[in-house]
Amino acid sequence: MKVIWDNKALDFLESHCNRIKKNSVQAAEMVRSAIFAETEHLKSNPEIYPLDRFRKDNDGKIRAFEKLSLRVSYEIKPDLIRIL
Repeated sequence: MKVIWDNKALDFLESHCNRIKKNSVQAAEMVRSAIFAETEHLKSNPEIYPLDRFRKDNDGKIRAFEKLSLRVSYEIKPDLIRIL
């Protein structure tokens, strides 16, 4: 499976990291690396995290996790995982 990031999600992560970078470049890189590493782990077991409780009418394809105070929501499709 491939992991694909929506532009809006990627922009949010970059914005968040840029805010952190004002105080610590190293911390910003740590956050970015941790989030990307966690999303890469989804390839082997995409259903590891619970359903996204904030999505209405969730048919079981949208799940979410939190890492370093960031909430990451993703959709499982037959051939890819889309980070929302």
